[in-house]
Amino acid sequence: MSQTDELADRVERLLMRYEELKRTNALLEQQLASVTAERDSLRSRLSAARHRIDALLERLPETSSPAPGGEKERG
Repeated sequence: MSQTDELADRVERLLMRYEELKRTNALLEQQLASVTAERDSLRSRLSAARHRIDALLERLPETSSPAPGGEKERG
């Protein structure tokens, strides 16, 4: 095999590898976009749940003394 043939073979393999890496990169970009969208959705749901919990906590009556039927004092 001549040096030109070897060089041409190497260039061909490099081009194939380049195309393979381009496809892999495109797939990774799609996965990243999907995961980012899922993360944003989960953050939004978490925020909404926190707001609902805060609203429920605001509705609870405040107690400054122990609840009836609680622990008895020891003497």
